[in-house]
Amino acid sequence: MSRYAAFVFFLSFGVVSHLSHGIEVKVMNKDKLCLYANLTLSFSVTYEVADNKNKTVSFELPSSASSDDSKCDNTSSILKLSFPDGHSWSVNFSLKDKSYQAENITFVYNLNDSKVFPDSSSNETVTVTTKPDITDVGVNTCYSCKSEDTLIASPLANMTLSDVLIQAFILNGTKSENLTTCSADKPVTPTPTPTHVTNATTVVPATNATTAVPPTTPTPTLPTPTVGNYSFKHDVNSTACLLANFGLRIGFTQNKKYQEVNFDPPTEVSGSCGVDSSELILMSNGINVSLSFYNDTKKFRLHAVNVTLNTSSGIFAQSGANLSLWEAAVGSSYMCNKEQNFTITDLLSIYTFSLHVQPFGVKNGLYSTAEECLTDEESYLVPIAVGVALLVLILIVLLAYFIGRKRSMASGYQSF
Repeated sequence: MSRYAAFVFFLSFGVVSHLSHGIEVKVMNKDKLCLYANLTLSFSVTYEVADNKNKTVSFELPSSASSDDSKCDNTSSILKLSFPDGHSWSVNFSLKDKSYQAENITFVYNLNDSKVFPDSSSNETVTVTTKPDITDVGVNTCYSCKSEDTLIASPLANMTLSDVLIQAFILNGTKSENLTTCSADKPVTPTPTPTHVTNATTVVPATNATTAVPPTTPTPTLPTPTVGNYSFKHDVNSTACLLANFGLRIGFTQNKKYQEVNFDPPTEVSGSCGVDSSELILMSNGINVSLSFYNDTKKFRLHAVNVTLNTSSGIFAQSGANLSLWEAAVGSSYMCNKEQNFTITDLLSIYTFSLHVQPFGVKNGLYSTAEECLTDEESYLVPIAVGVALLVLILIVLLAYFIGRKRSMASGYQSF
């Protein structure tokens, strides 16, 4: 049975306000459409460079990708996108009864490609596989998911899908207009807020019975996170080139449920120090946190945050880039003792406590003079302002006293 793939490429703007490459794929079987896909895809890969350092790159599916190796038959389909040099991404689908599902996603990347992985110390080709949550899709429907979905294929590689529209089995040669929508795109039905009632009764008219409503148990409050002291140096014989102290709490939404977890000081710290970019990678108890810093020769800032958690509900992964947090002059450090809350994405927030960080210009392994956050400056301004106000009030009282006394003395002289 002869098969061929025809494909059309186009550009679209992504939800994170940077240019993304979308791809539309039409797989044909005997001149009839048998598989259709339209999606946006990006990758993030961490790999090893010189001096046992790690580097992370993010890239999108290039417009030069080819779908020539995609194919479909009655019970299985493969959507495969290959791009230079030696990279590919594919999804295997299976059909059973009246529904189909994605069995696995395979990402193959070539670390010998210096354009994608500059300074890589490895020339191997890596293959990683993960299973997406694409199941029970009606045979005559398209799977639709506009929301971003980050899939963790390995601790070093993840991929992000968005604006997905796929029909893996087309029976009559025409793409269906019916949709099977992913759960992330479905509207959330608000849950009524429980009323806190104690020692109350509810009357049931049918039986004239009373039922005691138990008091609502409040959600336990997490303790303040332990402050970790972190540092990274190129080798055992050098001094630290990146310093960081902070307590960290992570807030995340998984399966439409918001949760918070404290990050305990990790057992593994890695990273990198460069001229204009540095990275701190922390791993502890199933939580990976990557903090990427950038400097423009005058000021540095926290540029990107990547968090991966292994929860009872599965893997949670979110990353945010193009941030401008923890900003201070190069050659100084940034400090904020107060609790701070930063929204990284719609699903991820971080809370910091007793923060002190210096990703550039560390000398002798010690912090430079700190630039403090506005919150800390305000904490000093409040008692100063109160003191000044009290001093002004005392001066006004004294001035009124002396004026009143002078007038009373003047009236005493006139009485004689």
